[in-house]
Amino acid sequence: MLFTAVTFIAFTALVAVIAWWRTRDDDLSTQDGYFLAGRSLTGPVIAGSLMLTNLSTEQLIGQTGQSFSTNMGPIAWEVTSAAALVILALVFLPRYLKMGLTTVPEFLENRYDSTTKRIVSIMFLLGYLLTYLPTVLYSGALVFNQIFEVDKRMGVSQMQGVIITAVAIGIVGACYAIFGGLKAVAVSDTINGIGLIIGGFMIPIFGLLLLGNDNFLAGLRDLISVVPAEKFNAINPAHAMAPMIPWPVLFTGMVVNNMFYWCTNQAIIQRTLGAKNLCEAQRGAIFAGFLKCCGPFFITICGLICYRMSMDPAEGFFSAEHIANLAKTSDLAYPTLILNVLPKPLLGFFAAVLFGAILSSFNSALNSSVTLYTLDIHRPLFNPQATDAQLVRIGKIFGTVLAIVSICVAPVVSFAPSGLYDFLQSCFGFFNVPILAAVIVGMFTRNVPARAAKVSIVMHVVLYSISKFIPALQNVHYLYVLAVLFVLNVAVMLLIGKISPRATPYVMQDVGAVDLTPWKYRKIAAIGALCLMCCVYLLFSPLGLAG
Repeated sequence: MLFTAVTFIAFTALVAVIAWWRTRDDDLSTQDGYFLAGRSLTGPVIAGSLMLTNLSTEQLIGQTGQSFSTNMGPIAWEVTSAAALVILALVFLPRYLKMGLTTVPEFLENRYDSTTKRIVSIMFLLGYLLTYLPTVLYSGALVFNQIFEVDKRMGVSQMQGVIITAVAIGIVGACYAIFGGLKAVAVSDTINGIGLIIGGFMIPIFGLLLLGNDNFLAGLRDLISVVPAEKFNAINPAHAMAPMIPWPVLFTGMVVNNMFYWCTNQAIIQRTLGAKNLCEAQRGAIFAGFLKCCGPFFITICGLICYRMSMDPAEGFFSAEHIANLAKTSDLAYPTLILNVLPKPLLGFFAAVLFGAILSSFNSALNSSVTLYTLDIHRPLFNPQATDAQLVRIGKIFGTVLAIVSICVAPVVSFAPSGLYDFLQSCFGFFNVPILAAVIVGMFTRNVPARAAKVSIVMHVVLYSISKFIPALQNVHYLYVLAVLFVLNVAVMLLIGKISPRATPYVMQDVGAVDLTPWKYRKIAAIGALCLMCCVYLLFSPLGLAG
């Protein structure tokens, strides 16, 4: 355990030093310098940062737990993201960068009015504060409590150990985001991204080696032959319930969910808004699409490997205590696998990489929250004449408060009935659909007025809330509900625009923030990403391993 702790601290410190060295001369006193990394990010940095911002312990733990208890259906959260990233690159980014945006609500102010912008900013902040940030902290604390046995060493309960760990993670993450700005976040993301991909693939590789008695192919054959074929299937029945993913939602609710997340979610697209030009932004987004297609092979498959090792206690892969814990909650599948398959000398390195993934998601959302508050709420409402230096100072104070509140809320996530990842996605449903509808309608129409966006937002929150209490909808997957509500939101906005159009048609202005020359190979690369997405689904279907 001492060696694990030393290697963990050493690698974590190395990443921090490199991030500091790369950003030591950056001017963080200006708005663009602190919030958008001075609009200097390149394609590889954007791709790595997108991957790490998205990939964290809530996915590693949540999706592994889902596949452990169901099948390979959770690959939908990973693989179908490629299509959304292609849409981001080809449709949204040219317009975002043309307008020189810093935040998505900034576009909504430009297209509708300042009230719409503030409403959406508040929705984003509440979503980050009450769901995303606490979920990241809780999932990270869960795995670190397992690896370092915090509860046992301190003589406290498992929940108390998780809370103590969440506090430590929250403090370190807040320091990165609050005092380093977006550039420090992006640089550390890139370094940890390489480590996470290497470390992430180590888990299934060592797991299969253990199953095959140091023979990888023998372990793979064991997994495929012993685990029931239906566990390899990613195509679930249309009536399947959460945490399973019904196949029709891949073309309906999942599309809506992914487009919100990858095309309008502030914590994600802030990396692309910091690109040095459109070419680099598109390269980064599409390359991230290729990376997302790798997810099933180092995330979701881990659930099946853990399931195989827990099938027969007599085989001795897991202790009786671990198997008993897995029976209580599938969210422990990933940390259990780590402890039992990873060689001890590598445990510290992988713990450091996981720590980087946790920090990436936590401090990225925290940085985006600070950006939303200072630029979209504080300056226009409380201090319109604020200087850049004052905004940065206010942002640091707000980020500190937000981090403290998130740490306090994190333990509540443990009560999620269908697992932490499904809990997170379901909570996003309260605000993702009306924001996406407002952005899409705003981009592709000229006459829809501001009141349409406000009506759409209020209507959606009310209807989605009601859907949680209607008995007839309790057996309907929430992604179906979101798909129907998205169509309804768009229809209502278009109808209002037809009945009561804007006084003057909207015209999108080019502010000349960056070079808008598109990437030469964007279409070829986009087709490649989509083909890879289809191939992965074919592999995990009745025509592939599930057959």
